[in-house]
Amino acid sequence: METIFVTGTAGSGKSLLTSKLIEWYKDNNYYPISMNLDPGVISLPYEPDVDVRNYIDIEKIMSDHGLGPNGALIMGADLIATKLDEIQEEVFNLNPDFVVVDTPGQIELFIFRASGPYFVSNFQSDNKINIFTFDGIIASSTPINFISIALLAASVRLRLNITQIDVMTKRDLIIDKLQDIVRWSSKLSLEESLQNEKNIEYSILSKDLLQVLFRNKLMQNPILVSSLTMSGMVNLTASLSRVLNQGEEKGE
Repeated sequence: METIFVTGTAGSGKSLLTSKLIEWYKDNNYYPISMNLDPGVISLPYEPDVDVRNYIDIEKIMSDHGLGPNGALIMGADLIATKLDEIQEEVFNLNPDFVVVDTPGQIELFIFRASGPYFVSNFQSDNKINIFTFDGIIASSTPINFISIALLAASVRLRLNITQIDVMTKRDLIIDKLQDIVRWSSKLSLEESLQNEKNIEYSILSKDLLQVLFRNKLMQNPILVSSLTMSGMVNLTASLSRVLNQGEEKGE
C-alpha cells in the first residue's frame, strides 16, 4: 500500500487534484482510495472512501465547547491524531493499492500543529510521499510570490520529513506565464527576474532566501498540472511511481 498526502494552501486545488489522481489510478487498473482529513470541509469533488468527518463533528465541537468556527477547526485538527488507529483500521479493511490523502484546507492547522506530522509519521504504509501544491495563479504572478511559496513548500518538507514532490496547479489558467515559470527553474534566471522588482528590500530578501533554498537542496522545479484538462498528470504519476515503486509498474 502506497500513501500520497496532498498538501498546500487553501484554494490551491488539493481536493480536485486528489479526485484526478484517484481517477487516473482507477483508469490504469489500480485500486486507489481517497481519504478526506479536513473535518470542516462542506463539499468535495469526490466521494471519500475514508472520511474524518465520520469521526469528528465540527458543529458538535462548537456546541459542546462553546467555540466559534475557527476554534472548533483548531480543536478538530488536533483530534485527527486521536482517531489514527480507527482510520488506519478502516484503510486496512479496504486493502487499497494507493491511498490519496486530501489534507485540511487551512495548511497551518495540519502542518504546523503537532497532530498533522504525528498522523503522517505514524500512519502505516509501505511507502509515503507528499505532494505540495503551488497555486499556479498566485505563484506565477511575480518571482517573489514564487519564492515565498517555495519557502512554504520547504517548511512543509521539513515538518513532515518525507519525500515531497512540488506541483503547480491550474496550468490551464496560466498558459501565458509558462515561459516565465520555466525560466524560474534556473537559479540564475530567477535572480535576474528579481532585479526587476520595484521593492528593493523585498528583492534582496528574496535573493537571500533563494540562496538558502538552493544551497540546502530544498528548491525543486514544480510539475505543472491542470486538474481540468489532465495536462501534466502523466509527468506527475511517473514521478510518484519512481519514488514509491523505484519505477516498477504494476505487473512487471
